[in-house]
Parts: sequence; C-alpha cells; structure tokens
Amino acid sequence: MLAQPTDDAPVAVVGGRVFTDLADVTDDLSALDSAGWWVVVLTFEGRATCARFRHVRPAQRPSAAVGSAGAGGGGGRTDPERAMAAPSAWSSSIDRHAFGNGVAAIRMAILAGDVYQVNLCRVLTSATHQPPGTDATGAGVVALGEALASGNPAPHAATVWLPSAALAIASASPELFLRRNGRAVASRPIKGTAAAPAGFLAKDRAENVMIVDLVRNDLGRVCEYGSIRVPTLCEVESHPGLHHLVSTVEGTLRPDIGWAELVDATFPPGSVVGAPKLAALGVIRELEPVARGPYCGSIGWVDADRKQGELNVAIRTFWMADGCWHLGTGGGVTWDSTADGEWEETELKARRLLAVAGRSTVLT
Repeated sequence: MLAQPTDDAPVAVVGGRVFTDLADVTDDLSALDSAGWWVVVLTFEGRATCARFRHVRPAQRPSAAVGSAGAGGGGGRTDPERAMAAPSAWSSSIDRHAFGNGVAAIRMAILAGDVYQVNLCRVLTSATHQPPGTDATGAGVVALGEALASGNPAPHAATVWLPSAALAIASASPELFLRRNGRAVASRPIKGTAAAPAGFLAKDRAENVMIVDLVRNDLGRVCEYGSIRVPTLCEVESHPGLHHLVSTVEGTLRPDIGWAELVDATFPPGSVVGAPKLAALGVIRELEPVARGPYCGSIGWVDADRKQGELNVAIRTFWMADGCWHLGTGGGVTWDSTADGEWEETELKARRLLAVAGRSTVLT
C-alpha cells in the first residue's frame, strides 16, 4: 500500500516517496530554491502549486491486488476490458467528427507554413457528479493512485491530494519533463506511440525529432553554451498496452538559473504542445474547447536542500474538478496524420487507463 491518509489530511505519493504533514503552500516557483521537500503541480495553463511537506518517507510497494489493504476497499484483478466503464460513462470534450475537423485544420496550418506539428487533445469526463464510490477524500485519491500503480505501472507516477489547493490527481505518467541534479538538467520527451514495437510510422520519428529540436532550444535558453547534447534519439520504450519513441536531451544550467527560470524557459513541455511552440499554442487555443488543467502540465518533487528534483509530463492523468473525474488523451498531428489514425491513438492511450481505474472502487 502506498499511503494511509485520513480523509482530509494532505498527502502526496511522488517519486517513490510519501509526503505528509503539510507545512505551507505557495505559487512562487522560486521557493523551490529555498529549503525542504516540495511537491509541485503545474497546470497546462501555467498555474503553479508548490507544497512543502515536513515528513517524507519511501513508499512501500503497491499491493498486488487493488484495494487489498486500506483506502478504497476490496476487489482483486479482473479482465481489463470487462472492468472498463461503459463508453456512456464518459463524455469527450471533442467528439470524433470535431476531432477530425481539428486534424484537418492543423494540416492546413502546416501547409500554410504556420506550424510543423500540433498536439491535439480531448478531455474525457465522468458522466455523473461524484461518481459512485467517490467521496473526494485523500483515501479515495490514493485508492485510484494505487490502482494505477498496480495495473499500469509508470516511472513518473504521482498521486496528489491537496484540498486547500483543490487538487485531487492520480497520474500514471511515463514521461520525464525535467530532471535536475545540481546544475545538470535532462528532459526525456516522448513522441510516437504504437500498439506494437514494430508499429511505428515515419511520422512518429519525424514528430520525435522535431520535439527534440524544440527541447534543445528551450534548454539552450538557460544552459551553458555548448553543453546541450542528445545521448539517445528515438529509443523504443515499452509500457503497459503500448510503446513509445523516447529521446534524451541534457545540458548544464548556468550558475544564475533556479527552478523558476528553468520552468519559465521550458514550460509547457514541448511534447504536448508542438512546434514552433508559440504558434502551436495558438492553434491549441483555437481548437480545444476546454482547459487541459493538470493534464499536460507537470507533477513532481523537489529537494531544495540538495538542488535535486524531477517533474513529469502529466499525461495518463486523472483529476477531479467540479465534482467529476477527468482524463485527458491526445497526440501529435503532422502533415502525414489522418483523422482516423489520430483518433484511434487517443483511444489506445485512454483504453487501458479506464480499464485499470475501473477496478478501483473510486471509479466504479
């Protein structure tokens, strides 16, 4: 089990650690260069929440059967497709027809030379307020986090319950946005998704290379000249139910750069925006009818005393807002994209998560 919170006590499970006993909360990213252990949540729109906790301990290994101990209650493993909530249980911010129109609009923007690629996303929302079994407590959020950790393990998973900041989040993110160790900084953008390791298309590699170039430029704004390098490009990385192309970009921060400057230079993560970044953000604002919120933002931890930390790209992420659970899904659109292909990629990314979450009493 990951943690045993009381109903209203703030708790976070991030970076393999359990954070408890909240000390203070601020939206000032420069606080991350002060002292103590911090949990960080950045929404895609740029709202920052930095929470300092007094107590930090290693998280125990998640239970093999979801809910076998503590928060969330019983229920063992079941077949994912049978456990998945019915399609009618979730609505989409963009239906298939509108999504296809969005893909077409992005392709026209590419033809006009305005952009090279744009990440088009939709937000799935549970059909009812306060879904059965959900009482928006720390125990409920941690139960969902446990379900994801057991059924969809991810290297940059995060669970955050911070009621004073209206944050209830469970993320199964496979993607590293920023890792900092002193002045050494790295990013591992994911671009390219396939159901099988041999299923990648030429457009997947093109997407990845374009975003690597964007990340190199972003880090170059705050790193020493000549320090940017790409030790790995388009490696195949396997995750439950799908496979990704992942690259690594590294650099050395200038001595005057802190967390606030680093995030300002690189946020939002390029892999969930597109290229060029500012132009792609403009297209996203035109095509996406709802805010992404925590989805495509970032969640992570910072040890200010040691100048270390990791922030994920908050994909594969559930969050609660307005009494409903939400889940975002999307993908990068290039000139070679098709409406059907891009829609199916968003379905692939969401399908397993809904199945896994369906095993938790939180979403069933």
